[in-house]
Amino acid sequence: MKYCFSMLVLCFVLIITIPSKAQTDYDDIKEVINSVFIGMEKGDSAKVHSAFAEQVTMAIIYRDKNNAPGIYNASSIDGLLKSVGSPHSEILYEEIWNLKIQIDGDFAQAWGDYAFYTGNKFSHCGLDSFHLYKGKEGWKIFHLAYTVRNEKCDIPAEIKSKHK
Repeated sequence: MKYCFSMLVLCFVLIITIPSKAQTDYDDIKEVINSVFIGMEKGDSAKVHSAFAEQVTMAIIYRDKNNAPGIYNASSIDGLLKSVGSPHSEILYEEIWNLKIQIDGDFAQAWGDYAFYTGNKFSHCGLDSFHLYKGKEGWKIFHLAYTVRNEKCDIPAEIKSKHK
């Protein structure tokens, strides 16, 4: 009887510990992604930079003036950091929703819809895709890809109402 009770307690501990580890990683990844957006709002390029690994690649998928598809590749986030850190007359807001995170050990990907605002003026929308790895310093973004479009933006009402 004592053995059965001990096994029951051990099983209970395992059941509640394993999901909490995954939940912690999920929350940590979400926090890293949100720190990029908070850094953008505050014009704090150091905060944005802290979310990224030392070596980072970026890709921007867009349509040009003639509606032809294009891709811009970058082997660093220097342009992003310069843009964030330069003085702005308006605050930069990037709102994200429908964030889906998948984790496999020390690798994760996160994918979600976004809308970008300069002040309260809508600029564009699209989809953000982050690749992250978990190193000694925690989760870091090592690849960021996103789409840019000005139409077919199904922005939730609560986000639209924040930027009126």
